[in-house]
Parts: sequence; C-alpha cells; structure tokens
Amino acid sequence: MPKNAYELAADVVVVILGGGRGARLDPLTRRRSKPAVPIAGKYRLIDIPVSNCINSGMRQIYVITMFQSASLNNHLAAAYRFDQFSRGFVQVLAAEQTLSGGTWFQGTADAVRQCWIHIGNRPSERVLILSGDHMYRMDYSRFVAAHEESKADFCIAVMPVSREDAPELGILKVDETGRIVKFVEKPKTAEALDAMTSDTARFGLSAADAARRPFLASMGVYLFRTPILQSLLLADPAQTDFGKHIIPGAIAKHHVQAFCFNGYWADIGTVRAFYQANLDLVKPLPQFNLFDPFWPLYTNHRFLPGAKVNRASVEGSILCEGSIVDGAQVRDSILGVRSRVRPGATIDNSLIMGADYYQPGSVATPMGIGEGAYIKGAIIDKGAAVGRGAQLVNRENRDHYDDPEGRLYVRDGVIVVPKGAVVPDGFMF
Repeated sequence: MPKNAYELAADVVVVILGGGRGARLDPLTRRRSKPAVPIAGKYRLIDIPVSNCINSGMRQIYVITMFQSASLNNHLAAAYRFDQFSRGFVQVLAAEQTLSGGTWFQGTADAVRQCWIHIGNRPSERVLILSGDHMYRMDYSRFVAAHEESKADFCIAVMPVSREDAPELGILKVDETGRIVKFVEKPKTAEALDAMTSDTARFGLSAADAARRPFLASMGVYLFRTPILQSLLLADPAQTDFGKHIIPGAIAKHHVQAFCFNGYWADIGTVRAFYQANLDLVKPLPQFNLFDPFWPLYTNHRFLPGAKVNRASVEGSILCEGSIVDGAQVRDSILGVRSRVRPGATIDNSLIMGADYYQPGSVATPMGIGEGAYIKGAIIDKGAAVGRGAQLVNRENRDHYDDPEGRLYVRDGVIVVPKGAVVPDGFMF
C-alpha cells in the first residue's frame, strides 16, 4: 500500500548544517555556534528548523556543527526529549577522529560525508539537508510528497526572487515541468541573469508577481534519495560544498526537481539581518508569526514566572518570561528571559537577550540595564551589564567599531554588547 505524506515524512532522516565560525555574526558567535544564537527573546536559531521538522512529522534529526558546540549541546539536550516509545532524537554531530581518518570539516558536503557513518546507518529512503541559520516556516511533509510524486533523484526548495535580490543568491533555472536544468551561484552580469529567468507563474504566482520575481533562488534545502546522496558524496572527496560543487555537477547527471516555497524566509547571516528579523517580530502583523497555534516554535522549558512590570511604559514590545521592568520605558523592543530593566531606563528599538540565571548577591554593575540608561538600536547579549546612566545610541553613526576594552562593538550600524560584557556607569557612545 502506498505511504501517505505523514508516513513518508516520518521515514526521513534530517541533517541540519550548523555552519562554521559564523564570522558575519561576530561578536554574537564568539562564545557559541551560530545555531545557538538566541532569537526572539526565548528561542535559539536552531529551534526554527527543528520545530519545522517536528511539526512536519520528522523526528530523526542530526545537527552538524563545526564550532563551539557546548552551548548548542546543552540547549538541544534540555529542549528535545522524545518519549521512550518513539524513534525520535535530536543529536549533535561534530568532527571526530575515526579509524578511517577524520579532519576538520571543509564544507557542507564534506561535513555530511564525514558524518555519513552515523547518518547512513539509519534505515531511511530519504535524507533532508537543512541550514541552521534561516528563519522560515515550511511543511516538509509537502516537500516529501512532491518528491515522491516527481520520482526525482533529489529536490531543491526554491523561492521566487526579484532581479535586485538574485545576484546575492544561487539561482536555478527550470523547464516547463519544474525540472532544474541549470544552476549559477550569485550571477553578477546582466547576461548571466537574463539566461536564468524562469516561468515562476507556473508555481502559483500571479502574472504581476511572476513578472516582478522571475528568478528562482535556492533556499539551501535539499531532499535526496539516500543512495543518490551517498553516491554523490563518495564520488569525489574534493567536492566539499553542496552549493558550489555537488549541486551544479549533479543537475547534468540526475533528475533534480524544484519545490517552490512562497512564504517568509530570512537569511540570518549578518548582524544587521539578525537585528531586523528580531525587530520585525514586535510589529502588529509580523512576517514571522510567533503566535501561530498550528505551527508552534519549540524550545527549552525553563519553568520561569511571567514577566513583571512595575509602573513602566511598554509599547510594541515582547517581554519574555522571568523579566522584570521597574519604572522604565520600553519601545519596539524585545526583552529576553530573565531581563532586568531598572528605574528611569529607556530601551528603544533594541534586543535585550536577558540572562541564563538570576544574579545572586550584590555587584558593582549588576546584569541587565541600569538606572537611567538609554539604549537605542542595540543588541545586548546574555549576561551583559549596562551601568547606571550609560547611553548607547551610536552618536557618530559608525558602521563598524571595536571597543579596545571589548565592552561593545558596532556591526552594520548596530551596537552589540557581547555576552557577559560590562558597560560602566555613565559610559557614552
């Protein structure tokens, strides 16, 4: 009897690529891997693809990380515990020495190749490859059903994009059946772009929208038949990256089908993109809806009390559990778990990540936001302390700055106070 979409999805092994050093997200990634970066006040980036998998009926999940995995390990272990009657797991795979060798991962495909001893041992007909630093909701069971119907060797999730966005993405060209016939990584010239247009109206776009977005960009989401993926990985160890090596060569030799996604998608690759994706969440109608009852975002259960607000003004903001706001003003901002904002402080268009624990005793500059502090356009990482009367507003409109004492940085015009840093009383920036 043919399997339905849910049965097909339950059989899939998922591999989430955690990425390398995440240099473009520095300093947020100095003490953690990119998938472990906090987002929306109470979640981690890794929660987005893992939640997509769970909501799609997929529970066999590997997370491959190449850099500082301790924080990620702790989060996944605390957040995702399936019952003893389930085959479900969320497991971190890191580079390791084995009898057959083992080196530091050289790219996305090399990472999957070196971890194949674990991935290939799962009895599954398909392997789904995901990225750990994108923000979107997708029902992967529909992706699997489309793959089964097309009889393709593997499928690539694509999204329609405009001519302005295409040069920064991997662009795919499809024929009238949706089969991918060509791939170009970040086409720069007008001639290269003109050669990559596709009929995006065939994926359900209106005529006007199809004319505005005539290109199909790869989302970095791949669904392989397991034997096909194994053969591609083992054919040439020098091919270390999916986007640069594996995919372009495979298109000419295999049946590769496009699966079109037309929802919200954001690449959380830079500090500015990370900041904007977070601040979009506080809008009345955000593009990424945290309040969707049918597609929840899962994370660690911290068993914290609700947020406490004492004689404060809060507008257009998200206050996460365990936070305390005393006599302060908070506008268009996010306060993460265990955030503490003291009297007279003002927070405007900022992300305060909160803390991993409540600070005991008395210290000179306690964690959180001090009395009378003013913060605008900033990211305050976990466990950081901003002193009394400090002002962080980027007065000189700097695009890039490194404080000699490591108290703060500016990336893409966004002030970042790194994890555990202390900004002294009266500091002005």
